[in-house]
This record gives sequence, structure tokens and C-alpha cells, in this order.
Amino acid sequence: MNILDILGPVMVGPSSSHTAGAARIGMMARRLLGEGTPSHAEITLYGSFAATGQGHGTDRALIAGLLGMKPDDERIAVSFDWATAAGMNFTFLRSKLSAEHPNTAHIDLVSKSGKSLSMTASSLGGGRIMVTEMNGLHASFSGDLPTLIVQNNDQPGHVGDVTSMLARLGVNIATMQLYRDHPGGNAVMLIETDKTVPQDVIEQLAQMEGINSVTFVGGER
Repeated sequence: MNILDILGPVMVGPSSSHTAGAARIGMMARRLLGEGTPSHAEITLYGSFAATGQGHGTDRALIAGLLGMKPDDERIAVSFDWATAAGMNFTFLRSKLSAEHPNTAHIDLVSKSGKSLSMTASSLGGGRIMVTEMNGLHASFSGDLPTLIVQNNDQPGHVGDVTSMLARLGVNIATMQLYRDHPGGNAVMLIETDKTVPQDVIEQLAQMEGINSVTFVGGER
């Protein structure tokens, strides 16, 4: 626990979970997409996000995050206008189905180049978030620590190749999670590290055979 868990983040109100957390979810989706402001976003709200999110500004905060605005950005209140100016189309759906956490949003994005991203995340309170799904694969990371997300083909040797390269380049692994949709299908490595991973290391990893994409997020709160 740190001081932010007690006092909450610096933010535009009214709610650290419904507003600040929602902005961080949008920002995380933007980073995972990796191509700046998306051209289209479809966002499904669950639980408390669906029931009371509009009054707390959850919808505006999610759009603000997708535009790259942080939780303390005063433009959050008018983020819909900024999205229109940026050429981003967006729609909101409200689901009556339950989710693992009441403050949950599922986001489907399409970039200007046609790249797509699917992400589900929950706001845990105090501005903290947890990503629980990415492109149909299970996930569990917050982005509070430096995190490498490596999407790869589920084939023998890829985990060893990635971890060996990180070791050679002096990047220490703090935690590691592995997920796949089915044997031989799509897989993801979620690797939390002790320090920021340099861009040239990310580029080297992305060039490895069988690696589909490498994204680095985290270390910011």
C-alpha cells in the first residue's frame, strides 16, 4: 500500500473508481492498441459502471483516456467534443450481465490503419485498474509495474527465447504469466520487470520468429 491508496489519485472528480479508474482503463486500451487515437470505439459497461457511470462521468472518462488524457485533465468533462474533433467515433452499450467486478468495461477498438484491439478491464478503487482480457485471451495485470505484453504463436521455445534475450540484455523479470486460447493457437506472455524496457529491446523482441506483437506499458500511476 502507498499514499495513493489512502488519499486517492490526483484527478478530476467525482469518483476515483468511476472517473479516475475509467480514464486509466481508456488510456491502457490506447497504449495496447499502439497507434494513437483510435478511429472507432465500442464500449460495453457492466455492473455499477452501467448503472451509475453516466452520473459519475465514467463514459466521458473512458473516452478521455482513449484520447490520451490523464485522470487530472480538466478536458475530461468535454471529452466527447474532443473525440469528435479528433475524428473518433464511439458508441456505448450497457449490459445487464454480471462481470467479475462491478466496475467493468469491455472495449473494442479499431485504429486508423485498421488494427483492432479487444480489452476488458475493471476499476478497483483509488484509481487502480486490472486488465482481465486482451484479444480474447485471459490476462491479469495492472500496469503499475513495467509490463511487457508479448503476443505469440503457441509453439515450443518462444518463452525460452524471450526470457533468454531479456537476461542477455540485463532486464530482470519480476513476475511472468502465460495464457493461450488452445494448444498451438494464440498465446500471450505478461512479463513484469524491475525496470523500464528500452525501446531497442522491444524492437528486437518483436523481430523474433513466432512473435506477433510486443507492447510495453506501465510503471506509471
